[in-house]
Amino acid sequence: MKSLIKHTLGYAGMLGVMFTATGCSDWLDPKPLSFFTPENTFNTYEGLKTSTDMLNRDARYFDFYPTAGSADPDILSEYFFSEMGVNGRTDASNAPVDLTRQITPSASLMGNASQINNYWTYLYKGIKDANTIFDRAEGVDMDERKKNEVLGLAAFHRAYRYYRLVHQYGDVPFIVHEVLGPRYDFNTTKREAILRYLKNDLDTYAPFLSNDVYIGQVTKAAAYHLLTKINLALGEFEDAVASANEVIGDGVHRLMTERFGVDKNLAEKDVVWDLHQPDNKALPENKEVLYISIDRYDAGSDMRSAAGLEIKRQIIPWYSAANQLKTPAGENGFADNNETKNPYLVEYGRGLNTLRATWYHQYMIWEKNTEGEYEDYRRKPGNWMHVSDLKYNNPDMKDKSWFGQNVRLYADNGTILSPDTIRAWSGWPHYKSNIPDQKAGWWRGGWADWYVFRLAETYLLRAEAYAWMGKTDLAAQDLNVVRKRANARPLDASEVNISQILDERARELFYEEPRKCELTRIAFLFAKTGKADEKGRTYSMDNFTQNNYFYNRIMDRTEFYNKGVKNKTGLEYTLSPHHVLWPIAEKAIATNTEGHINQTPGYAGSKNNVEPMDIPNP
Repeated sequence: MKSLIKHTLGYAGMLGVMFTATGCSDWLDPKPLSFFTPENTFNTYEGLKTSTDMLNRDARYFDFYPTAGSADPDILSEYFFSEMGVNGRTDASNAPVDLTRQITPSASLMGNASQINNYWTYLYKGIKDANTIFDRAEGVDMDERKKNEVLGLAAFHRAYRYYRLVHQYGDVPFIVHEVLGPRYDFNTTKREAILRYLKNDLDTYAPFLSNDVYIGQVTKAAAYHLLTKINLALGEFEDAVASANEVIGDGVHRLMTERFGVDKNLAEKDVVWDLHQPDNKALPENKEVLYISIDRYDAGSDMRSAAGLEIKRQIIPWYSAANQLKTPAGENGFADNNETKNPYLVEYGRGLNTLRATWYHQYMIWEKNTEGEYEDYRRKPGNWMHVSDLKYNNPDMKDKSWFGQNVRLYADNGTILSPDTIRAWSGWPHYKSNIPDQKAGWWRGGWADWYVFRLAETYLLRAEAYAWMGKTDLAAQDLNVVRKRANARPLDASEVNISQILDERARELFYEEPRKCELTRIAFLFAKTGKADEKGRTYSMDNFTQNNYFYNRIMDRTEFYNKGVKNKTGLEYTLSPHHVLWPIAEKAIATNTEGHINQTPGYAGSKNNVEPMDIPNP
């Protein structure tokens, strides 16, 4: 992969105005594509290619990067609907906590109330753009190689977004052509028919893409990686192995197993630390990256997100707030909003614990050695932090006995020292959240590149395909490639099942994979294949939203949902089986007056559903 980003920067500067995003309230926007002029832009190879570059930029905002300072990035909702995390913003009455009550088609599922409706908007916006590129490319005079390259890039972006939609909402409207005027006649297409179309697209066009591209652009490997996910979703496991082989065996990419990058000479660190440091992600020597979002604070507005990642704000406990963590003597252990008094704000950040890690994420999936220590680099001390690793440092208590002592949750007499353990008492993967702050007094995690696809996941996808095929020996080999790099013990074939693979994904891909989507994809496969899960339970498509692996897996592991746990505002953590799929906003359905968009089963309005189509909308 080429290390320069000047190619993207130049095009972005030229077309920055043309690709202004539509408003968040535009659902399946019936208006023509007024944010640019296709006749003026899409009449050359260069113009078309530039347009695909802008789709890479836009992809930032439907996962990792908030659209404004203090906003929640959309990826949080993928983890609230999983076994890995819950919303820890315990002072917000609209925080998505009581999901059974709060997650409805009529709710305002945007901003801090979850990002469900944001996903619908951003994903369909990108699909609209990709469709325009796809259709316009057919009429441009250019050689077949260039045309197929442009079609391949547009096909990737369309497939990337539809893959997410069908595992967030299920059956959805499937649009594959440019919308030239107002339309109110969309109909729902079956999830499997959509996936089949996407597979055919990528089978056709992925071979025309290249791995010799500029950082941040789509590689051929990324296209085959996405195709592997689609093949898995269709239950075509041999094809999934074949498409994964195209990535693993391409001679270009490899797992990073040796120290590299900015901290490679720090003996206390390791290759997992190196892999996730922001300055290392886009290095030419990093051969693991398949597709990456570029975010550079000093590279101009076209290459800089609105607020950076703010990952520290999202996943680190709010240890610094007044009265949050008291010493056994009753003093405030930390100062807040003052890095001179509290250097931890600079070193680790000022978190709100919006995405509060569960017991499963912090402990259940990690093994200790016989000495009771974590050897896995992804969980070892220094790479992984817990509030209890911090030391009381409030200068107001500098002459007191507890100054410089490790934070405690209980006094010697058993008194709890935090009034809000949901928000203030948990751990986090520091090796991932260690994002510098370019702005003074920010302490949230600033502007930095972020992985979208990397080779470690390709190995885990191929392992999953082998597991579904019953080839657990081959699955174990792929799992152990990833585990060996992390200094984890090798797994035996007898230990391998789909649950173990999901555990390994949790260890390796936190805040990278769309966790809810992958759980839902696998839940569909259990229902489609009839194979038993790790507890011997079987599932059916006949009652998928009433009984599914997604829900049962979370219930088996959560200490929050449906356990009677409430946050300090009185909201109780709840989850229901139909949350395997999200609701479609009432507005999207009501304004579609000449067609019929089905509501997700299990939600109000789904009784009006009709048989979905097997084909795209005309």
